[in-house]
Amino acid sequence: MNVEYTGRQYDITPIIRKEVETGLSKIRKILGDKFNSKVILAVEKHRHKAEITISPRNGPLVGLAQASTMKSAINEALDHLEKQAVRYKKRGVSKKRHERKKWNGKSTSEEVHMAVGLTQATAVEVLVHKFPLVSKTTEVHLVRSEDCVALRPMTLEEAIKEAHFRDRDVFVFRNPEGAVMVLHRTREGKLELIEAP
Repeated sequence: MNVEYTGRQYDITPIIRKEVETGLSKIRKILGDKFNSKVILAVEKHRHKAEITISPRNGPLVGLAQASTMKSAINEALDHLEKQAVRYKKRGVSKKRHERKKWNGKSTSEEVHMAVGLTQATAVEVLVHKFPLVSKTTEVHLVRSEDCVALRPMTLEEAIKEAHFRDRDVFVFRNPEGAVMVLHRTREGKLELIEAP
């Protein structure tokens, strides 16, 4: 880990260097070794300022502090930097995409093969689905959303753009003639248009 020190109206002592490096070692445990550090220590009118900047892969993290002594300013800046490093690490973990569970394609219905026709020669094979009498239902969870209903009449192109913009799977709108239409996003990601009678 490279640490670059700059002192403005302040002489950097070995004790201060050790203080900074022990604080940066905590941050190194969080983020790893792959970052450079810049430390700027300044004194202005009896105020001690510490600015510590580290540059990991996705942008710099900066810890600023001002106190009556340089040691307390450094500790405060390192605390700010440590909090930012924890948030930076969590953000990287939470942005990883997880594989979505797909529908396995198994049918809950029973299939029956039959032949329909007047004679054996003209018979056509038909596949009949027999669904269970009682379907498994889950508790209904209703959410009322005005975000998926257009308040003004719009053309189909405008409705498609609006549905993409609002990131909705179902979007209800009226066309310029006043007919109610519904845009529905399928599992494949395509939009289907449903016209209400």
